[in-house]
Amino acid sequence: MALTTLADGSAPDVSASDDLEMESGLPLPFGPQFRDDGVNFSVFSRHATRVWLELYDAPEAAVPTHRIELVPDLHRTGDIWHVWIGGIAPGQLYGYRVDGPYAPEAGHRFNPHKLLIDPYARAITHLDDWDFRSSLGYDPEAPERDLVPSAADNAAHTPKCIVTDKQIVRWRERPLKRPWSETVIYELHVRGFTQHPSAEVNHPGTFRGVIEKIPYLKDLGVTAVELMPVQEFNEHELTRVNPRTGEPLRNFWGYNPVAFLAPNGAYASDGCCGEQVDEFKEMVHALHEAGIEVILDVVFNHTAEGDESGPTLSFRGLDNSVYYILGDDGRSYQDFTGTGNTIKADHPIVREMILDALRYWVVEMHVDGFRFDLASVLGRDEDGSIHADPPLLERIAEDPVLREVKVIAEAWDAAGAYQVGSFYERRWSEWNGQFRDDVRRFWRGDAGLLGDFASRLAGSADLYEHSGKGPECSINYVTAHDGFTLNDLVSYERKHNKANGEFNRDGTDQNFSANYGVEGATDDPAVQALRTQQIKNFLLTLFVARGVPMLLGGDEMRRSQQGNNNAYCQDNEVGWVDWTRLEAHAAIHRFTQQMIRFRREHPVLRKESFYATDEVHWFNPAGRVPRWDDPSARRLGMHIRGNGDPALCLLFNAGTEPMAFALPMAPEDGQWYLKADTARPSPSDIVAPGAEVPLDDPHHCRVEARASVILIGR
Repeated sequence: MALTTLADGSAPDVSASDDLEMESGLPLPFGPQFRDDGVNFSVFSRHATRVWLELYDAPEAAVPTHRIELVPDLHRTGDIWHVWIGGIAPGQLYGYRVDGPYAPEAGHRFNPHKLLIDPYARAITHLDDWDFRSSLGYDPEAPERDLVPSAADNAAHTPKCIVTDKQIVRWRERPLKRPWSETVIYELHVRGFTQHPSAEVNHPGTFRGVIEKIPYLKDLGVTAVELMPVQEFNEHELTRVNPRTGEPLRNFWGYNPVAFLAPNGAYASDGCCGEQVDEFKEMVHALHEAGIEVILDVVFNHTAEGDESGPTLSFRGLDNSVYYILGDDGRSYQDFTGTGNTIKADHPIVREMILDALRYWVVEMHVDGFRFDLASVLGRDEDGSIHADPPLLERIAEDPVLREVKVIAEAWDAAGAYQVGSFYERRWSEWNGQFRDDVRRFWRGDAGLLGDFASRLAGSADLYEHSGKGPECSINYVTAHDGFTLNDLVSYERKHNKANGEFNRDGTDQNFSANYGVEGATDDPAVQALRTQQIKNFLLTLFVARGVPMLLGGDEMRRSQQGNNNAYCQDNEVGWVDWTRLEAHAAIHRFTQQMIRFRREHPVLRKESFYATDEVHWFNPAGRVPRWDDPSARRLGMHIRGNGDPALCLLFNAGTEPMAFALPMAPEDGQWYLKADTARPSPSDIVAPGAEVPLDDPHHCRVEARASVILIGR
C-alpha cells in the first residue's frame, strides 16, 4: 500500500507505508480491535469515495508518521472501510481522513483536509487548543457567495484517537443490581465535586478525586451517583468571556460530546493518553466496593459539530446525511436539541452505534445505568416526527446486555416534546419534572396545589399509572444541575446569569422560587431561619415521597451558584462544591443524612407500587377529607398504615400561620411519637431512631407556619 495524496494533490512528508505489516482486515467490530498481534481498524462511511487512516506519534503533531489509503477492492466491505496493521502497541494515535462529494444540497459535506475522530474511539488525546472553527470558507467568485469546504488542515489542533490497552478487565466486576426501591441518587459533576481547594483531595477535579470522597458519600447514605457527562467533550469550545471578570468561559458541564465511547481525558490525574480509561474503571470499582452504583448522564441526541457553520470533527466528515437529521434543503440541520444539530437516532447505523456505546460502558467500563439527556429526541424518526413505537427505545429496553441496567429518560426535548409519564414502557424510568414544579410551588404557597402535591407524595400515579408504570419510574427531584441549587431556590426570586455572557437571556425564567425578603445572601437571622426551614421542607418531602429520590450534589451543605440557574460555563467557584459550607451548614447535612436513613428504615415509603386505598388516608387540619378543589388549601395530612411496618403520619403546612391538626387514631391504641419537625432547630428537627418522644396531646399536633412534621405510630 503506497503513500497517497489528498484530493487536491497535496501530501505531508510522511514515511512510506511499506515499513508496516498490513492486511485487508475485517469489517467488524467497528473501531480499533487487537487481533493477531496487531490492530484491526474499521469505520463506516456509505458515501465516501476515498478513506485514509493516519498514524501519529504525538497529540499535537501536524504530520502523521504514516498515511494509509484504504483501497475499496481490498479494504471495503459494503459501507465499511477496514485494515489490519501489525505491531501496533497500546497508546498508538490515529485518525481518519475521508473524501467524497461536497454537495450540501444532497446532505454531503466531505472534506479530506479535516482529520476526523473515530466514532468508536475508546479514548482521544486532550488538547487545550482545539480547532473549533467553522469548517466552511467562502468562495468570492461563487454565485451568491456559496459556502465551500475550508482547505485549512486541522491536524495540529484536532485530538487524535488512542488505541487503548487490549487488557479490558482488571477486576471481575459484579453489577450491584440494587433495586429501585433501595436507590437514592446523588447527581454530581466529576470536576466540580472536588476541584475547590476546600475539598482537600490529592487529585482535585478527577475520577480519583471522586474516589477520595467515597467515604463521604457512603456516610451520607446515597446508593448511586449520577455523573454529569463524562463522554469526551471540548471544554475550550466557547469564545465568550465573563463580562464582569474577563475570564474565558468554558464548557464546564460537558453536554456537547465528540466521542461517545471515550471518557473525558481532563478528568484523569496521570495523563490523557489512555490513562483516563484506567482511572475511570478504578473509580467505578471503588464505588462498587462501597456499595454505590454508577449512572452516567449520556448525550446521544446531538454532537459538538453544531449546525452547518460548525466544525467538522467526526460524524459530519464521515457521512453527514446518515448521522444527522437534515432540513428539506439538505444544507441545514433540524434542531430539536437547541444546540444546532440532531442525531438521526432512527437510522439503523446510528441506532447500532448508540447500542454499541451503551454496551461498551456496561461490559468494559462496568457502569450500572444511564440517564439519557433530552431522551425524546431518541424517539424521533428520520423526519423528526415522534415515533409511535420508537425502535431505538425498544432496542435499549430489550437488549440482552442492557436488560438489567437502570435506564432513565429526560422525557422531553427542546422542540416541544414532553413525555413525562408516557415515555415508552415500564422499563424506562423518567426524571419527573412535574414533581419538581409542584413541590416547589406548594412550598412557595401557590394556590390550588393541594391535589397535585398529594399526587407527588404518593408516587405520581396520575402521571404513570395509565401507561402501566409504577412509582419506581418516577425519579423525584426538587433541584438538578439544570436550574437553581436548593440554597438558591429559597434565596433568589429571579435568575442571575449575567456572568454567562448571554445578557441574562439563558436559563429558564420559571424557577418557582422565592427569596423570603432579601434577594441573595443575607445576614438577617429571620430570613435565614425561614430559608433553612424551607430547605428542610423540600428535603423531607423528597425523601418521604414514593418514587426514587435524586439529590443534587452539594444541596446537603447549601451549595450556592450565586443565583445562576444555568452554570454550564462556570468552571470556577460558581460551579464547584465549596466544602467549607459542610461545616457552616452542618445542620442541613445532618438533616439530609437522617432523612435518607429514615427512608431506608421505612419500606412503606419506597415500595414499587402505588398506595392501595386502605394504605393511605388523606385529611385536612380538621381531620376530614381535604377539599381538593379549594384554591386556598395549603395544609395536608397523610396517614400511612404500615401493614407490618410502623404507621406514619405526615403533616404539611405551607400556610403562613401555624395550625393544629386533628390526628387519626394511632394504631392498636398506641401513641404518636414525634420523629421530625422542620420548624425546630437542629438536632431536635429530626431525632435518631429510638429517641422519638410521644406527643403531649395524643389527638392533636401543632404544625408551625411553613413547616412539616413526621409522626411514627407505635
